[in-house]
Amino acid sequence: MNSKALFLTIILFHLIPLIACISPPETAVVTRVIDGDTVVIDTGQRVRYIGIDTPEVYPQPEAGGMEAWQANRKLVEGKKVRLERDVSDTDKYGRLLRYVYVNDTLVNAELVRLGLAEARAYPPDTEYQDLLEQLETEARQVGRGMWAK
Repeated sequence: MNSKALFLTIILFHLIPLIACISPPETAVVTRVIDGDTVVIDTGQRVRYIGIDTPEVYPQPEAGGMEAWQANRKLVEGKKVRLERDVSDTDKYGRLLRYVYVNDTLVNAELVRLGLAEARAYPPDTEYQDLLEQLETEARQVGRGMWAK
């Protein structure tokens, strides 16, 4: 092995662990639920759910905000979740943008199905937007959650 190849091998050997340390995890434990569409994971990073929007809890709770927050807590708090990236890694606030799964349940979709979140496209992150919009339409039609009459 020539000296250039040896040098590159040594550099790569030292860089790979560093890259792994700064990459967002594919799985994590949710340590805190901020509101209906944002959580904190065990790395301390905030994760914003892609493709949905829930009523706010802070600074003043909006109608349905507490219900969305409570449902999100029930779904993910203290649980191991799988995080799926779309196109963007983070938003302008530095939050990870992810689809969040508990086992086989897509939490983003479940909140919409329950009528606790609206489907909201944030291009370019639209992988499951058709599904989310279909679930919102169904929730509206049956009057579930925020769509109750």
